[in-house]
Amino acid sequence: MSLEEYAAKRRFEKTPEPPPGSANSKRNANYFCVQRHDATRLHYDFRLEIDGVLKSWAVPKGPTLDPGVRHFAAHVEDHPIDYGGFEGNIPEDNYGAGSVMLWDSGTFELLGDVTGAEQLARGDVKFRLHGEKLHGDFAIVHMKGRGKGNEWLLIKKRDEFAVPGWDVEAHAYSVLSGRTQEEIAHNAPARKTKRKTAGAVDRVWESSRPARRAAKTTSAPTTAPAAAPKKKLKSRRAH
Repeated sequence: MSLEEYAAKRRFEKTPEPPPGSANSKRNANYFCVQRHDATRLHYDFRLEIDGVLKSWAVPKGPTLDPGVRHFAAHVEDHPIDYGGFEGNIPEDNYGAGSVMLWDSGTFELLGDVTGAEQLARGDVKFRLHGEKLHGDFAIVHMKGRGKGNEWLLIKKRDEFAVPGWDVEAHAYSVLSGRTQEEIAHNAPARKTKRKTAGAVDRVWESSRPARRAAKTTSAPTTAPAAAPKKKLKSRRAH
């Protein structure tokens, strides 16, 4: 699949984003990721590895585990496989300038006997996610006959992983580094040590504390110690 549109929008001598061709998809690979992107507008980029590229949608409200809502998703250009492990800052005056967080990653299974390419062509892709934050059955459905033609809906199916009222912003930390968006924007170091392996899906936390609790570490207010009680001074009578 051509990545010409992706390459045409970027100056790789100016941006840390990976160029096309720097990594190839393995046969039957099934990586997915979600990147939280604080660009002109904060949004989430949802990506599924299909036919050697990351099929991508920009989701303004982000994914959800709440089956009662349907979130708009704009189908955008394919991204190279390496982009699935990207986290960092896109400099000003570049396309998509701003901070990028690897918000979630893992693997997915296509549901049914139809290939990913065929499901995309019919405008109804059904899959099961195995991520650090997202789990269970989802669908992404093309809203045919609407606007520019790239309007889709990202939908959580009702299953044991469904959580009514689930708030994506309550989980705003990186699964790669444990950092918040602000920490990424300021190039702060990773909150946890990690071991890099061949693929982004294989990056593992090396910490005694689960990654899920990383957000609490940064958001918990610091409580000042209570002041010591003042000693009462005995009044002296004038002589």
